[in-house]
Amino acid sequence: MLFHTLIITFAYIYAMTTTRNPQSAAADTPAAAPEFSFRNYRQLLRASFKSADTEEWLDVWFTRPVGLFLALLCGRVGITPNAITIFGIVVGAASGWFFHFTDLQSNIIGVLMLMTANFCDSADGQLARLTGQKSLLGRMLDGFASDAWFFCVYLAVIVRLWPSWGPWGFLLCAVAGLYCHSTQCALADYYRQIHLYFLQGAAGSELATFRREQQAYEAAKARGWSFERIYRFFYKGYCRKQERLTPAFQAMFARLTGGQAELSYGDNFPASWSADRFLAVSRRLMPMTNILTHNTRATVLFFAVIVNIPWVYPLFEIVVLQPLCWYMRYRHERLCREMSNTLASLQQ
Repeated sequence: MLFHTLIITFAYIYAMTTTRNPQSAAADTPAAAPEFSFRNYRQLLRASFKSADTEEWLDVWFTRPVGLFLALLCGRVGITPNAITIFGIVVGAASGWFFHFTDLQSNIIGVLMLMTANFCDSADGQLARLTGQKSLLGRMLDGFASDAWFFCVYLAVIVRLWPSWGPWGFLLCAVAGLYCHSTQCALADYYRQIHLYFLQGAAGSELATFRREQQAYEAAKARGWSFERIYRFFYKGYCRKQERLTPAFQAMFARLTGGQAELSYGDNFPASWSADRFLAVSRRLMPMTNILTHNTRATVLFFAVIVNIPWVYPLFEIVVLQPLCWYMRYRHERLCREMSNTLASLQQ
């Protein structure tokens, strides 16, 4: 545990002494990355940020710098992004085992393991983007990683609560994990990708549609059984869930694109469309998407297990994060309805 802490500390000190202002480095348009080496650390860190609008402060000042340090180490010895992802999945899932114990030492080990998994989640993406090693397998593994971590975390909390809560602990975690957690992450991710799409264009976003993913699934299905087919099956369901949760955005986007599934940015947008107006409101929602992703819930989890009140974590998901998710959805849907009505009036 001491060695693990020293490695993270050294990586962070190195990152901060070679980076003056990471927040200003998050450009609004993708830039070509410099040579992938430690001497270009500062430029590589700037190139690894997606956008100043969507990067969370803790990621900017801590997770991304440490992740890039690990990515550079792995790149130097020939470790691939997918190998980093697999390692992160195993470590993150294994952290759940330590969270089911009540002693402080086990819980701290679990905290460090989940932190390591999160660093790996940052490092694999940075290594893939900056060295051009993106792949479908990497996308599949990356999408599976967080689900695997928190599935094991919820199991650990259920086991820990069972002696005193019985099936009520299971019910609490089931509601928090299967409904609240999944909905929050799906919406937060979707709104980030929408924002990046209108900020940077299709090249700077991973915005997907159910229609396009259904076509990709059918193509994979025609080729027979494969991991790609399994991935496409679940991913199209994920896209459908996102679209069903956002009817006003779907209506606005259909009006913008003429109902086409292709996402080539701006080709069919009416002249009356104002991306700046949309982004001005969407930008104010990005801090909410950050709260609804990893860092906030992980912080609450760490506190809950260390203080030995594990029930606080699933309750926080339900009582605090879910109302915030509903409010974020309400604000975004209202924005989309207003923009859609404006487009309709100007096109008449």
